[in-house]
Amino acid sequence: QVQLVESGGGLVQAGGSLRLSCAASGRTFSRYAMGWFRQAPGKEREFVARISRNGGNTYYTDSVKGRFTISRTNAENTVYLQMNSLKPEDTALYYCAADTASSVINYSSRARYDYWGQGTQVTVSS
Repeated sequence: QVQLVESGGGLVQAGGSLRLSCAASGRTFSRYAMGWFRQAPGKEREFVARISRNGGNTYYTDSVKGRFTISRTNAENTVYLQMNSLKPEDTALYYCAADTASSVINYSSRARYDYWGQGTQVTVSS
């Protein structure tokens, strides 16, 4: 069992930046691939980014490529999402999630992830 707690959300103007953090409990953080998802009002929860267990591989949805960067510090049990050049359409509740499997098949699917945080709100004003 792992618990995930997100932080760092807030209100920012378009073009601004935010850095989200997700702190994980337990001693096995390095065994999980980690992902960020987001859910806007009235929409499905969608994949944003994923990072492999050792941080060597990252994956992004097309709409955030070049603007968002996922990273992790295993010694601190934390995964980050640096968000630059934010747009109003990035407004959503952002969740981090942990994947216990090693395969990257269907890595963008919510069903792949075993543990979820409660989310942190990001609001981008125009």
